[in-house]
Amino acid sequence: MNIIKVNLGKHSYDIIVGSDIIKFLGKYLVKLNIGKDAYIITNAKIKKRFGINLEKALYSAGLSVKFKTIPDTEKSKSIETAYSVIRDISQYDKKRRIFIVAFGGGVIGDLSGFIASIYKRGIPYIQVPTTLLAQVDSSIGGKTALDLPQAKNLIGAFYQPKLVFSEIKFLNTLDKKQLRSGLAEVIKYGAIKDAQLFSYLEKNYKNILALSPSSLEYIVKCSSEIKAGIVSSDEREDKGIRTILNFGHTTGHAIEAACGYKAYNHGEAIALGMIIAADMSKCLGLIDEQTFNRIVKLIRAVGLQTEIRNVPQAAIINAHYRDKKFIGKKNRFVLIKGIGKAKIAENIPLELIKEAIKKRIAG
Repeated sequence: MNIIKVNLGKHSYDIIVGSDIIKFLGKYLVKLNIGKDAYIITNAKIKKRFGINLEKALYSAGLSVKFKTIPDTEKSKSIETAYSVIRDISQYDKKRRIFIVAFGGGVIGDLSGFIASIYKRGIPYIQVPTTLLAQVDSSIGGKTALDLPQAKNLIGAFYQPKLVFSEIKFLNTLDKKQLRSGLAEVIKYGAIKDAQLFSYLEKNYKNILALSPSSLEYIVKCSSEIKAGIVSSDEREDKGIRTILNFGHTTGHAIEAACGYKAYNHGEAIALGMIIAADMSKCLGLIDEQTFNRIVKLIRAVGLQTEIRNVPQAAIINAHYRDKKFIGKKNRFVLIKGIGKAKIAENIPLELIKEAIKKRIAG
């Protein structure tokens, strides 16, 4: 069991990573003293697969449990879904001391955190992520959000969980599409902060795709440590440190929005966004051809697409203007100066952005 601290003063919390550890969750929650009644937000698939494990862990510690299932889709990160869940919570929350459990992937984590941040002006919540993407990225750091049709994550708040509990065994049932989506974020961590992790992925991606427990635990631990360190230094992204976590996300989010969140999931879009950002880095003389090729080769090796299909360039450009990292009319991209070295760049020429996207358009 690995315990990683996110140091945020009175808002500090632990990330616990390990295999076969879910049975200990109740004990940790009792120590946290955040409530007696767990309101668990999940989807039907996760509840069917792992609900009994979570239920037993909480019951054994004397906690009550209520499950609330939402549709397993990005569209659940909506105002309508949030309102529906809040109404249900308000009916359940009578003479109870409730806390929310986000039990699932990134959509459930974002939605649950947002609801926790606004219900009664804030109630405790914990993250029990069940996908690789959620374990290495979205469950950590307190960014909560809902989507609008115009772009992802336009409605949200910073609201830290009380605990992140990453059970590696939950990853055993992931299909290859979900696993690859999570690997895109792990590749990102290597590209911006940890050359050793990047090299590990190059050498061990086959073991990871084969769901090797030790390999999965290693990449979740490393990624969690990197994000915990960055968040501890810049919780609200107002120092420019946390911004580097957005490598690949400016164009990646634009690709997601441009295809209506249908053609590409988050990790697939971010992988394409990283290639585009790396291409811009190369064109600006920050990295050489060899470094660029290493990134493309690793993304391709894990089974992620390296070309954009059925999404018009103009739609991507239009969507990228709504990115939250823009400052007025000034764009801002995370680029790299080498494997493990990130650089924030502003006012990238539009023609350079268009050309980098054009190179990725299939055909």
